[in-house]
Amino acid sequence: MSRADQIFIENVKDILANGFSDENLEVRPHWADGTPAHTIKKFGIVNRYNLKEEFPILTIRKTFMKSSIDELLWIWQKKSNRVAELGSHVWDSWVDENGTIGKAYGYQLGIKHQYKEGMFDQVDRVLYDLKHNPQSRRILTNIYNFEDLHEMMLYPCAYSMTFNVSGRTLNGILNQRSQDMLTANNWNVVQYAILLYMMAQVSDLEVGEFVHVIADAHIYDRHIPVVKEIIENEQYPAPKLLMNKDIKDFYAFTKDDFKLEGYTYNKKKYDIPVAI
Repeated sequence: MSRADQIFIENVKDILANGFSDENLEVRPHWADGTPAHTIKKFGIVNRYNLKEEFPILTIRKTFMKSSIDELLWIWQKKSNRVAELGSHVWDSWVDENGTIGKAYGYQLGIKHQYKEGMFDQVDRVLYDLKHNPQSRRILTNIYNFEDLHEMMLYPCAYSMTFNVSGRTLNGILNQRSQDMLTANNWNVVQYAILLYMMAQVSDLEVGEFVHVIADAHIYDRHIPVVKEIIENEQYPAPKLLMNKDIKDFYAFTKDDFKLEGYTYNKKKYDIPVAI
């Protein structure tokens, strides 16, 4: 069975059994019909995925890897906030009158900052340090820019990525303030695992461990029946990730440079509403 399945099942069972419910409290999120979207949550979940052993994608439910990579590249390569430049519709609920999500996500990564070695945006600084100063303990990104929060259509959920090299092994920690476990958990895990593979390859390193830290891990009230059904689905072995080994430029990757070999998953489709 997939280790990603095991971790997800353990997380949601713990949330359902021991989580805190905000059903009697005033909440910001709502459903499309205007009804408040309440949750049951756990604080401070930490998950560890050894990328040397397997690729962390769910088999109890399909994760659309190509679409998740497309969003990752939109943020980390294009450094874009323009929704029309994204291949999926995951941001449609947060688009503004200008067709953007405001000064969020890719916009923040693309802002250049002055360093003693010159001007870099956050992505290029990571790439520079991984090649020239890999043992640094300062290789990280942070897009939770308080100065610009009022101009973001949604505050960043996955807001900080820390890269750490041990010898020739690249490890990473994703910090996330909020996580919709059903719609976004494995989507984000797949994305940032792929990011580590990309960063490692172009920096002549090997991937190691991906650590996912979630401050508020929650399940929405209308998602609970679906979650309970999904975690009872049959589990399959993790697939093997195949990526184009010829690419040495971070900005040359496309979503088609990544494929899964032997991805078997539950094929049932679920109608899952998204809280906004």
